[in-house]
Amino acid sequence: MAKNKTMADRLEQLQSERARVRAGGGEKRIAKQHEKGAMTARERVDTLIDPGTLLEDGAFRKNRTTFFGMDKADMPADGVITGAGAVLGRPVHFASQDFTVAGGSAGEVHNVKVAESMHAALETGTPFVFINDSGGARVQEGIDSLSGYGKVFYENVLLSGVVPQISVIAGPCAGGAVYSPALTDFIIQTRKAHMFITGPNVIKQVTGEDVTQDELGGADAQMASGVVHFVADDDEQALFLAKKLLSFLPQNNAEEAPIVQPVDDVQDNPRLREIIPDEGNKGYDVREVIREIVDRGDFLEVRAGFAQNIVVGFGRIVGRTVGFVANNPSVMSGVLDIDSSDKASTFIRFCNAFNIPVVNLVDVPGFLPGVAQERGGIIRHGAKMLYAYAAATVPKITVVMRKAYGGSYLAMCSKDLGADKVFAWPSAEIAVMGAEGAAAVVFKREIDAAEDPTTRRAELVEEYRETFSTPYMAASRGQVDDIIDPAETRRMLALSLEILATKRQLRPAKKHGLEPA
Repeated sequence: MAKNKTMADRLEQLQSERARVRAGGGEKRIAKQHEKGAMTARERVDTLIDPGTLLEDGAFRKNRTTFFGMDKADMPADGVITGAGAVLGRPVHFASQDFTVAGGSAGEVHNVKVAESMHAALETGTPFVFINDSGGARVQEGIDSLSGYGKVFYENVLLSGVVPQISVIAGPCAGGAVYSPALTDFIIQTRKAHMFITGPNVIKQVTGEDVTQDELGGADAQMASGVVHFVADDDEQALFLAKKLLSFLPQNNAEEAPIVQPVDDVQDNPRLREIIPDEGNKGYDVREVIREIVDRGDFLEVRAGFAQNIVVGFGRIVGRTVGFVANNPSVMSGVLDIDSSDKASTFIRFCNAFNIPVVNLVDVPGFLPGVAQERGGIIRHGAKMLYAYAAATVPKITVVMRKAYGGSYLAMCSKDLGADKVFAWPSAEIAVMGAEGAAAVVFKREIDAAEDPTTRRAELVEEYRETFSTPYMAASRGQVDDIIDPAETRRMLALSLEILATKRQLRPAKKHGLEPA
């Protein structure tokens, strides 16, 4: 007759089972993970989550597949750790794929666990972080594996615009698996990770092209393509970036971003008078301006290696999270093109979804001319910026620092596109086009008829500039609320954000607008 187990026996069994699950794929596979310079799935979770706050779900879940010997396979937690915990004191839900267990392959139960964690994030209004490190779909499970991916994608869409979603690419992420990160708000990829739909071998077979994994799907390649938002040197830095990013964001779309360590210093900053050259055709790095405006110079740039003619990212002004959209004259003179329009519009839409005010720093000469841009659809891509700004109901504050010409002036959130406050520096030039080009059109006959066309042209250019290319004309028409000393910028932004903190804007009821494709 079998002896009844005591509570001590049962606790011993529980400890043994927990140890087995925590061991993942075992010491040898863990050692291989470390040899690659990578953390294990549990080490990543322990780094992300505040100590003592982990609440794991489904640790003892098992796959149901019996094909190809899968019923005998030992796959702790089915290769993915899911649950909840606190990050910097605020709750999040997460999933972390375990490459030491069946290469992190995603089968039915694996994907269902991920989807359930995502749905829990939706129900509780908490951000979701997905750490990807997987060999792809578990082929032994066939259609069940693909069905699981579908469940994850569906939850990605349900979460979109409701809670922030962050993907960390810490290992391989290939095939259909790439679409879950692509559906999230931010992707952080480590330099040793790879992300692509089809790998080098398949491309070689289909197209005959030779390409390495790094060239195809490395972090730098995917940053240049605009897929990745942040590049990290290793797992530790990637998780640090995830935590820092979360610190700027609200928990969900019904909340405001937290005020973190408010900085009350809003004294005038004379340094802002010196950054921009007097010559309109000279470049400068707009990030210098941003760092002089935000608290402690702390600015988290998003997609820093993509469309560098525009800069977007998060900072704080007197403790409040702000999204920045800024033309960058040090790259392509700060002109707007297809990629920069996409980059800015996506960021604006995110800020609007999560109640984050947008500050626009304007120094833009126009949209990039050229056959390639026109054939690439600059019209519809540029329209995305117009749509994003006009649709956004969060506080929008625009500072025109230097050039603001033509349609690009409107596209950078002019008063008519819904800016709540528009400030201009004395150096601002707001006009249909630059004075030189405008004079050539407006005064063509007079210049051609002059005894000295060169001298007369210079006189008329200056006349046009003094009439239209100053902030005073725009201010007289109500397109600029105030002309300010650059040194006052931080203080004026802080005051505006305080006033606009309770902004409420009603829009006509409709299912949704139709953003340019």
